[in-house]
Amino acid sequence: MPSVLSIIESPSHPNFGDVFNDPNISNTSLGSMRKAIAKLKTFQPNYIIAEFFYGYGNNYAGINISNLDVLLYTLQKYSPETRMIVLVDKSERGYVDQLNNIFPLHSILQLPVQSKQIREIMINDEHN
Repeated sequence: MPSVLSIIESPSHPNFGDVFNDPNISNTSLGSMRKAIAKLKTFQPNYIIAEFFYGYGNNYAGINISNLDVLLYTLQKYSPETRMIVLVDKSERGYVDQLNNIFPLHSILQLPVQSKQIREIMINDEHN
């Protein structure tokens, strides 16, 4: 059974309830990056689904590209097999490519994202 950690930091995060209501998928949803990072120390999900927010100005102390950098460093240490699915707004698509050059991301999906896209990723991984 695949396990998913959903990090829902904004109201624009799509509702994937129909995917996560599947009895063959275990989903944990958290409302902050800080809680997700703490959870990774004891839980190694198959997937993480999170939105990408570019660090304009110095929102992320000027050394990070986005809200996901610290999470991705944590994944390297505690859960290197976890596949990262990133949701990104069209206006920030180019910035997520910079992040992908540093931390290989499993999937990058441009918003709006449909539940069937998430399901297809998991099905394709299951068959590979």
